[in-house]
Amino acid sequence: MNFLKTSFTAACVAGSMAWALPAAAQQAATFPTKPVNIVTAFAAGSGPDAVLRQVSEKLSKLWNQPVTITNKPGGGGFIAIDATQRMPADGYTLLQLDSEHLSALPLLYKSKNFVTLNTFDPVAPLFRTPFLVAVATDSKWQNMKDLIAAAKSEPNKVSYGSWGIGSPGHLGGEQLELLTSSEMTHVAYREVSQLFTSVGAGDIQWSFASIPSSQGVFKAGKIRYLAVAAAKRLPQMPEVPTVTEATGFAGFDVNSFVVLVSPKGLPSDVKAKINADVLKVLADPDVKARYNTFAFETITWSPDEIRKNADVKSKIYDQLVKRKNISLD
Repeated sequence: MNFLKTSFTAACVAGSMAWALPAAAQQAATFPTKPVNIVTAFAAGSGPDAVLRQVSEKLSKLWNQPVTITNKPGGGGFIAIDATQRMPADGYTLLQLDSEHLSALPLLYKSKNFVTLNTFDPVAPLFRTPFLVAVATDSKWQNMKDLIAAAKSEPNKVSYGSWGIGSPGHLGGEQLELLTSSEMTHVAYREVSQLFTSVGAGDIQWSFASIPSSQGVFKAGKIRYLAVAAAKRLPQMPEVPTVTEATGFAGFDVNSFVVLVSPKGLPSDVKAKINADVLKVLADPDVKARYNTFAFETITWSPDEIRKNADVKSKIYDQLVKRKNISLD
C-alpha cells in the first residue's frame, strides 16, 4: 500500500514537472507580451542613454512591443536602483548600470551593506568604453612619460579631475598612481562638461576622457590626448598611442562596461532570450555605426560572463579603495 502511495506521489510530481517545463519554455518563447521598461542610471543625452535609446528602438521592432526608457540619474546610481529592485523579476523591468555600479558601489557605500549583484541578475551586455588621457592643448607635457615624471618629482602637485568619487576617471587615476609609485591630487566634478572645460583652461592638469564626453572640447582645440588606456589603439584615434606603448608599463587598461540587469530571480529562459535578442540588435549595422562614432566596443557576454568581468573589476577596485580608504558613506 505504501509502495502504491509513493508511486502515485512520484507520478504526480513528475507530471507537474512535465507541465511546468513546457510552460517555462513557452514563457520565454512568447516574451514579451506587453511593454518593457528600461530604467537607466544615466542622464538623458549622455552616451549610455543615446546608445540605450537606439538599442531599445531596435528591440521594440524585434519584439513588436513598446520599449520605454526612464532616466533616473543621481545618488551614485541608487535612485535608479531603488526604483527597480523591488519590481517583479519577469523581464518587463530592466535596469541599465555600468561596471562601477556593479563593482565599486558596494565598496564605496559600506554602511549600506548593499551588493549590487546580490540584488540584481546580469542579463545582457551593451558596450565597453575605453578612456584616453586628456591634457590642455598648451600643456607642457608632450607624452605620458612627461606626466609621470612630473607626478613622481612633485608628489601631490599634479592634479587630475574626474566626474565623481569612485568613477572610472577617479579609480583609473588611483590605478596609475599605484602603477607608477606616484601621488597626485584628485578633484571631483559634478558636471562632465565642466571637467573638460577645466582641463582645457589648465585649472586641473589632466583627466581621463571618453570620446563622446570630451569631443566638444577636443574639436574646439582646447584639449589633446596623450594616450589611450587600453590594450590597443582606437581606430577613431589611430595616432594616439596606448599607455603601454608610451611608457612600457604593461597591461594598463582603464575602461567601463555598461549592461542590462534585472531584479533578482529572472527565469533563466527569459534571461537567455533577452540576452540573445540584445546581441542580435548589437550586430545591427546602424548600432555598429553609432558605436563607432562613440568609440564604444561591442561586447557579446553571457550573463555569467558579465558577472565574471564584474568580479575582476571588484578585485581591482577593492585594492584601490582600501589603499586610500575611499568612501562615500
